[in-house]
Amino acid sequence: MTKHRLLAVACGGCVTACVTLLSVSIGHAEDSSTTKPVLLRYQFDADEEVRYEVTHVAKTKTRLRGIEEISQVHTVSEKVWKFKSASKAGQMTFDHLVDAVSMMQQTGEAEEVRWDSRSTEAPPIVFGKVAESLGMPLSTVTIDARGAEVDRQTHGGTQAQLGMGGLTLDLPEKAIAVGDSWTVPREVRARLESGEIKVVKVREVYTLDRVQTGVASIKLRTEVLTPIDDASIKAQIVQQISNGLIQFDVDAGRVLNKQLDWDETVVGFQGANSMMEYRARLTEKLLPATVRTAKR
Repeated sequence: MTKHRLLAVACGGCVTACVTLLSVSIGHAEDSSTTKPVLLRYQFDADEEVRYEVTHVAKTKTRLRGIEEISQVHTVSEKVWKFKSASKAGQMTFDHLVDAVSMMQQTGEAEEVRWDSRSTEAPPIVFGKVAESLGMPLSTVTIDARGAEVDRQTHGGTQAQLGMGGLTLDLPEKAIAVGDSWTVPREVRARLESGEIKVVKVREVYTLDRVQTGVASIKLRTEVLTPIDDASIKAQIVQQISNGLIQFDVDAGRVLNKQLDWDETVVGFQGANSMMEYRARLTEKLLPATVRTAKR
């Protein structure tokens, strides 16, 4: 009698028990996720320092008058939030800065340009402004527990929004259940050929996809609300239209991971034969040293 047959005989008298144990095991696996409403709120302490590794990869292909050109960028940076205060009312103030960066860019047939701030090499001229701002506060921001900016002081430099509005997420007013959504309105500006500025209304739609082991997975998509017939305007706002996934630590009150994707094609933005393709991905992850495991 083979081992498999012996096992079948051994379990023959305890099928019910085996099924029961299997059901309990599956039940425990399902317990790791929840469908109960959860309250999403930021939580930071005064004097806390939070670091994220941010990777941005983008490829832009344009075709004008039969000539095609490809531009590429690849940037890995270390973003830092240095908290200065945290009140009982839930307001938190922090300095936002970038401590280190590794950059590459290439346009057309030109030789690619690379620089790593951790090296001893002097930065290329094209990265000069970035090098000057490293380690210096770019802004001082005060947020409430929902992530809304109460105050901002800009100290210099530009900060790309890349389809995500501010530095933080705008969290929902109340506790939400899996499957629930909330929206955040936003305005994007584009310049017309006449020089006038056109305001395009968009909104980010967030949906709570699941909650597992204390981590909320949130899906994001951007909806353009203003009708746009002008391809040149579409080409200007493609970087503001993203889809992605965000993982938020419910207990620790902070984003753990974020991924945003762009995949847009615009035809006729500068004449009938013109075309632009924009493909990009941005990822952001909380560095392990700053993950808090203690539940508040």
